Amino acid sequence: MDAGLDRADLAVLFALGAAMCIAIGDVIHQRSAHRVTDEPVSHLGLFARLLRDGQWWAGTLVAAAGFALQAVALGLGSVLLVQALLVTALLFALPVNARLAHRRVTRWEWLWAVLLAGAVIVIVTVGNPTAGHARAPLEAWTLVIAVLGPTLVLCLIGSRMASGTVSAVLLAVVSGALWGVFAVLTKGVVDHLLVHSWGGVWELARSPELYLWVMVGIAGTVLQQSSFRAGALTASLPTMTVTEPVVAAVLGIVVLGETLRPGDAGWLALIVVVAAMLVATLALARGQAAGEPAAAPAH
Repeated sequence: MDAGLDRADLAVLFALGAAMCIAIGDVIHQRSAHRVTDEPVSHLGLFARLLRDGQWWAGTLVAAAGFALQAVALGLGSVLLVQALLVTALLFALPVNARLAHRRVTRWEWLWAVLLAGAVIVIVTVGNPTAGHARAPLEAWTLVIAVLGPTLVLCLIGSRMASGTVSAVLLAVVSGALWGVFAVLTKGVVDHLLVHSWGGVWELARSPELYLWVMVGIAGTVLQQSSFRAGALTASLPTMTVTEPVVAAVLGIVVLGETLRPGDAGWLALIVVVAAMLVATLALARGQAAGEPAAAPAH
């Protein structure tokens, strides 16, 4: 086995570990977001209350371990590979959430979750993703903000006009998209540290990329908590789980120059599995979410 395959295998292992930790952290965060207050609060108001909640911090520590594993995986493999594998977080989150809620995961929930995970396996094996550049120029990020920004603003406006599952899904789209951007920025930050070692910390501190990375991470966290509060976990988490790798994959291809090499017949398979991922996400969002009452919405 050559060195390239060794790095890819390690990236897979670290990505799966990240998926498990992030899933557990998300479940704890969702329960904290519903429990912390019964009053309608703003996105920042909710986040401020969560910062004083011990249970939320416990979930944050677990999620932080997941982000660290994700960063290592991104240092070893492509954004396309790592982010696709993070979809498996749903397989960890569903049983953990069901256990804490004292109920069973339904047969249909397992079916749709497994379909999502199976689609990921097809994307990774058939798509055969290859790495590109680790970092993108500032001009590329300016273009990303110009294209992605208005879409996310419209989703935020829609989430204020809607309630329950629809609001949770729209907020999850925004949060998932921000986490997709965060993943691509993480790869650049990790690469900078690997190339320059500790001597490059000062150079990184002067880089606009670092501060964009921090701001995107904070915004993604704030809106993630509001999405968790707006509806059931099966409304918000599947949407985030799919939106994040889709946005990260597009940015990986457009901004970092990563590629998929599925072959002529493989493109049809990729189109089919992407459609299956969307169907499974919608089915999960309409399933348990329709039967669970939401807490007071964030405004």
